[in-house]
Amino acid sequence: MRSRVGHSYIKGLMADTGAIFGGEHSAHYYFRDFWGADSGMLAALHVLAALGEQDRPLSDLMADYHRYEASGEINFTVTDAEACVDAVLKSFGTRIHSIDHLDGVTVDIGDGTWFNLRMSNTEPLLRLNVEARSTAEVDDVVALIAAQIASGGEAVT
Repeated sequence: MRSRVGHSYIKGLMADTGAIFGGEHSAHYYFRDFWGADSGMLAALHVLAALGEQDRPLSDLMADYHRYEASGEINFTVTDAEACVDAVLKSFGTRIHSIDHLDGVTVDIGDGTWFNLRMSNTEPLLRLNVEARSTAEVDDVVALIAAQIASGGEAVT
């Protein structure tokens, strides 16, 4: 299930659905059996326990799950966030397959490529995450979005 970013949203959804685990791209991991709290230490212990039952190194195990390339979170300081988001959306025009507004805008542009652009909950920033099948595709989308943000506000990466 998808949720808005932030511990209060994730913990609330976990409680409502009975989820045993929740996580964010920012490496926050939440566990039902740990009072719904965020614990990097508990996550690390689970990984070590699973690794201890395997004959392969962690890098090999992770390769089984690595299907897409990701930009990581890229932050922009802007003067007018709404104008920047509008400029970005207009720049993609008919390439947009779908948009959702669960947390900022998440845009599917097809072929496994998507991006999320949202205001930070804690800082005056626009946050961008891009995922695609190749690093080149990620870089192309990031460059296009960064250019549009720069034209709609004063961008600082």
